[in-house]
Amino acid sequence: MTADKGVLAGAGRENRGRRMVADKVAEFCLAACAAVSFLAVAAIALYMIQGGMPAIREVGWKEILFGRVWDPVGTSPKFGIRSMIATTLVGTFLAALSAAAVGVLTAVFLAELAGERAAGIVGTTVDLLAGIPSVIYGLLGIYLLNPLMYRLERKIFAGSRTHQFTGGANLLCAVLVLAVMILPTVISVSVSAIRSVSEEVRASSLALGATRMQTIFRAVLPAARSGVAAAVVLGVGRAMGESMAVMLVAGNCVNTPGPFRSVRFLTTAIVSEMGYAQGTHRRMLYALGLVLFALITLVNGVVLGAMKKREVSM
Repeated sequence: MTADKGVLAGAGRENRGRRMVADKVAEFCLAACAAVSFLAVAAIALYMIQGGMPAIREVGWKEILFGRVWDPVGTSPKFGIRSMIATTLVGTFLAALSAAAVGVLTAVFLAELAGERAAGIVGTTVDLLAGIPSVIYGLLGIYLLNPLMYRLERKIFAGSRTHQFTGGANLLCAVLVLAVMILPTVISVSVSAIRSVSEEVRASSLALGATRMQTIFRAVLPAARSGVAAAVVLGVGRAMGESMAVMLVAGNCVNTPGPFRSVRFLTTAIVSEMGYAQGTHRRMLYALGLVLFALITLVNGVVLGAMKKREVSM
């Protein structure tokens, strides 16, 4: 019996040793995956700084950020991108606001109200939206939204002698296309956040006499606030980085942003001009990429920071 106990004890120690080795290997693999993500972001940031800083030193950051004229191939080149920065921020904000309103309400329907069949149909549709290439959104915008916007523009500005007609390719059309494009991201992440809320939250609210809708909007959604905010942040990143669809429907002209003005986003400037840019012009396009990268980082940091402060205060 003593010999048997010794054999079992030895086998137990050997099994524990194997499990510890397996845990260490798994821990190392997970840390390596996390390091790859960090290194990827660091490499992108370093590349953008290395590519954009020469143009910033050459032209000057004041002219770049606050200049109103973008004319990189003129006899006296101008590299002001203030209008494109404003267009990118305004267009992204409006698209994110529209997508957040529709997307969160759709997520509430899928997670809290829809039956199994309805949830399956709507969920499949959302997945299909996520898989459609951006150029298809742009083509649909050209053939569907632009004519509608042009008819609306002609009615609003009928008889105007100062308005420059856009043919429907304007900021409002770009906002609508971007909002539809980021809907799948907002909906999918918001559904996961709402479903992760404990059933105790719902039961407690109902036990206090709240109706189902009051429970959803006053108990469940506040509890899922951080997940919904993450969904909106991901949507903002998608909207700010989109180029092809925006270039097709926004008119691609450098103007101060307005609902019925043809505009150019930072991304579309890079895509449309990189093929022929040379010298300072080409370096400036890298600087545009650096500015865009900084804007995305800043917006994400501000939104997430505000959400963390609100959670701490509560």
